[in-house]
Amino acid sequence: MLGAALIGAALPTALPVPAWAQDQAEPALDPASVLPERIILNLTQDTAHEMAITWRSAPGLQGKVQYARATASPDYVKTPMIVDAITDDATLAVREDPNFHAAYHSATLTGLEPATVYAYRVGDGTHWSEWFQFRTASAAPAPFRFIYLGDMQNNVLSEASRTLRMAFRHAGDAAFVIHAGDLINRHDSDKEWGEWFASGGFLYAQTPQMPTPGNHEYVKDEKARAGSSINGQWRRQFTLPENGPPSMADLAETNWFTDYQGLRLISVDSMQVDRDPVARKAIIQWLDGLLAKNPNHWTVIFLHFPLYSSEPDRDNPKVRAALKPLIDKYGVDLVLQGHDHGYARGAIGPDGPAADDAGSTYAVSVAGPKMYDVAPLAWAKKSASHTQAYQVIDVEADRLTYRAFTATGAPLDEVVLHKP
Repeated sequence: MLGAALIGAALPTALPVPAWAQDQAEPALDPASVLPERIILNLTQDTAHEMAITWRSAPGLQGKVQYARATASPDYVKTPMIVDAITDDATLAVREDPNFHAAYHSATLTGLEPATVYAYRVGDGTHWSEWFQFRTASAAPAPFRFIYLGDMQNNVLSEASRTLRMAFRHAGDAAFVIHAGDLINRHDSDKEWGEWFASGGFLYAQTPQMPTPGNHEYVKDEKARAGSSINGQWRRQFTLPENGPPSMADLAETNWFTDYQGLRLISVDSMQVDRDPVARKAIIQWLDGLLAKNPNHWTVIFLHFPLYSSEPDRDNPKVRAALKPLIDKYGVDLVLQGHDHGYARGAIGPDGPAADDAGSTYAVSVAGPKMYDVAPLAWAKKSASHTQAYQVIDVEADRLTYRAFTATGAPLDEVVLHKP
């Protein structure tokens, strides 16, 4: 009877809600665990001899790392080295709980041997994670590959995770992964950060993740200096190189660089470039120096706001005016971007769109389910709308091969850059 009454009742009409906008509830947070959680690797500036490890736990616990050169035998666990982590036992206001309390731990392993596999685990001396493994970079140029992902941002665990996991299924030997900003949607949502870490799980603990911030990692405060309002979880959850502009030391770990086996990788904080004139000037000066004194054969810049948009009603003229002269002057090979929730790739030189290898290659991509229209693009050799994608870049001595794939693993795009 009740079922019949419900079936016969008039239902209110409502506009459909996009899938990416349906995860807005605010459930209660579980307390941080005594067991290590959200374990992640980050590269430092010295990729052949160091590795940074970050995780969190319940408050009141001091972080420690045990590590050893990995062997085929399990005997490596018998005599590991141990280092104390820097622990920030913090009460950090998050969207779901203004009094959320956890201990954030960070440690950088130093003095490692190049091109060597190490095993490690993290904990507090009583509660330990499982053992993970990573490989240090070679001290000299050598072939490798890395993964590039655009915005995950919305429905990160339920829908964006498939793109990241397919990328790892395809390129499980990747040296590292870069994320072009907007990792999550609401900067202070610990639930969303939890989804981002759950999407990668143990993969983040064995392959370094290298993010640049997007606008969704920033507090929405137009009166504040852009750089002073990045979310408080950014530096607590990542241990990125602190080698950005010297005058911006208080805003470290958003602009940074590292060198990896013949490639210079540079993160540019596009929010700073776009919205803070003082920071913009400092970043231009810093980037000019990095590109002028670059001992590497290949150069990749990645950032969130695209210099050339794939969406008809979006443009970032301040970012383009600040960065493109340097990109052209020093012949940057790849510029990898996010923000526009579509796919586009093409070459652009000092005078505009160019043939491949005749200008720097620009790409925009999105890993998550939120989608924007992709306009007809004079600069793009390939474009696609409503397409979740990941990219695998293979770096060799004389060529760089860029390949894009859909979230189902189907080939989407490819270009080969040659440099004797």
